[in-house]
Amino acid sequence: MKIRAIAEDYLFVLPAVTIFVIFYVIPFVWVFKLSLFNWDGILPSKTFVALANFKEIIFHDPSWWQSMRNAGYITLIALTFQNALAFLLAWACDRQIRLKHFYRAVFFIPPILSEIVVGMVWRFIVNDVDGANMVNRALVTMGMGQFAHSWLNDPKFVLTTVAIIHSWKGFGWGFLIFLAGLQTIPREFYEAARVDGVNAWQSFKNITMPLMMPVIMLVAILTVLGTMQAFALILGLVGGEFAGHTSVPVLRILAVMRDSSRFGYACAMGINLGIILVAVSFVINMLARRARNWA
Repeated sequence: MKIRAIAEDYLFVLPAVTIFVIFYVIPFVWVFKLSLFNWDGILPSKTFVALANFKEIIFHDPSWWQSMRNAGYITLIALTFQNALAFLLAWACDRQIRLKHFYRAVFFIPPILSEIVVGMVWRFIVNDVDGANMVNRALVTMGMGQFAHSWLNDPKFVLTTVAIIHSWKGFGWGFLIFLAGLQTIPREFYEAARVDGVNAWQSFKNITMPLMMPVIMLVAILTVLGTMQAFALILGLVGGEFAGHTSVPVLRILAVMRDSSRFGYACAMGINLGIILVAVSFVINMLARRARNWA
């Protein structure tokens, strides 16, 4: 009977395990196998090069590391500005404010929009048309014309512009997760704190933040995984890599496959990106656990 019960338990998880193996494990193994070859993606013939592709990426490909730095900068903006905005809005909607249900719906609109469409719309908003765009006209109207700029055509501003638009597009996911986490905190904790004379800041520091730390860790990891793989929004916004200034890993991989037909090398880039993302996720997890213990 015990063996039968165990078999039934495994039978329930078999569909999920099967899907995971078919769509994740097997493709990963196949991509890793291709990364060990030079292959043009068309002809069946391949040249085995072992780890030469990985060696070239790590030591002899500055374009790849430039794309990683660009993606890291966008991710840093997302981890700070985007998640701070999402947390503050979630905290506000968790309070007793008017129209909070309306705000919940509105804040979730950007994430469900197509990234290509969002990129093209924002391109119209911030891109120069005869020296003017909607943002610059608004700045001039408010008497701040000195801040008007060519946001997508200047290498000094284009990456920051992309990062801010990406944060606008993605903060809704963090907002929903933060809001769900805040609603799981028993209100009795705050009531007891008020009875003990604890002010709002102390309540936030000693109740909200420690209990929200697992949620913050989850949002941080999802932000890193999603932002480091940003692709469609940048494609719709600036049309691609913009002379390397908006190059990110996925665009770099696409460029290698399209321009030089080095599919094996592109697969090695994908494996390299995956290893880096897993490592960063573990670091964030470790830091979050330590922060929770200190709290």
